[in-house]
Amino acid sequence: MRTAYILLLCVLGAAMLSTVTCSTSGTEPDNCCFSFYPRRIKKDLVVRYYMTDNRCTKSGVVFVTQKSRKICADPSLSWVEGIMKNIDENSF
Repeated sequence: MRTAYILLLCVLGAAMLSTVTCSTSGTEPDNCCFSFYPRRIKKDLVVRYYMTDNRCTKSGVVFVTQKSRKICADPSLSWVEGIMKNIDENSF
């Protein structure tokens, strides 16, 4: 009878541990843009950029300025593409 209780306790412990592990597995993206900066940014202020995770609802570009400020921008706008191109050309 005691063995049955120990077995039941182990099964319940394993079930609880698996739910905790699954809920914190990091399936959600960390950096997403939910709104875009409405104005143009001077390309001289931008140090680097990166694209948001493909799991985000909106695809976006995150510009990092000289003061380490992160600004979300719409990648389909021409001025955003220009800044990205400028940074890519200057990085080589």
